[in-house]
Amino acid sequence: MFRKLTLGVCIMFAASSLYAANKEQKRLENSGTVMQEVMGVPDNIPQELLEKAECIIVFPSVLKAAFVVGGSYGRGAMVCRTGEHFNGSWGSPAMYALEGASVGFQLGGQATDLVLLVMNEKGASSILNSQVKIGVDASAAAGPKGRDASADTDAYMRAEILSYSRSRGLFAGISLEGSTLRPDDDANEVIYHRKKITAKEIVLGNNVAVPEAGQLLVRVLQKNAPHNESEKASNQ
Repeated sequence: MFRKLTLGVCIMFAASSLYAANKEQKRLENSGTVMQEVMGVPDNIPQELLEKAECIIVFPSVLKAAFVVGGSYGRGAMVCRTGEHFNGSWGSPAMYALEGASVGFQLGGQATDLVLLVMNEKGASSILNSQVKIGVDASAAAGPKGRDASADTDAYMRAEILSYSRSRGLFAGISLEGSTLRPDDDANEVIYHRKKITAKEIVLGNNVAVPEAGQLLVRVLQKNAPHNESEKASNQ
């Protein structure tokens, strides 16, 4: 009887672990799909901004229902450029969570995809090192849209994060003031099959390979913005 019970527990644990792995892998794959679809929208993220971003964070299928209870409402992935000054090719994705109820009523009831551009080294370092509150620990603004829109704006010059949303085919900038952005440590352990691996290790480490589920996301970014065109990165 005891052996049967032990076997049953082991099977349940294995099934639970497999479900968690599949769920996180799907979320990472969906992040790549969202980014690919966003790049196919004519009036999307200005090319100049995309080329100057240090990191990109994608949250697929954010739902208002989760906002109402004030819990975690966004799960996705962040990819940064490699190199000491974020001036290399795009690296391995780290899983992230977006929390807080402040933007729920802006997004409406339908599923909404979010894309965040981290525009400078200070913003990237803050997000990699700890939990940050958007608008407090990292300055943020709704991103301008349109491929030919100028990046030389007050919002771009001051903001460390530019944010965008996509709902029912509509693409626009959105404010995430007051929301909290943090590494999703449990998801990172599942994706990379390593205990206590940190987002910083994944993003800045040279020995962390891009998992299969994250290859589309990295490939889309590498195709559309292969080089960091910011003035600082160009001078490194």
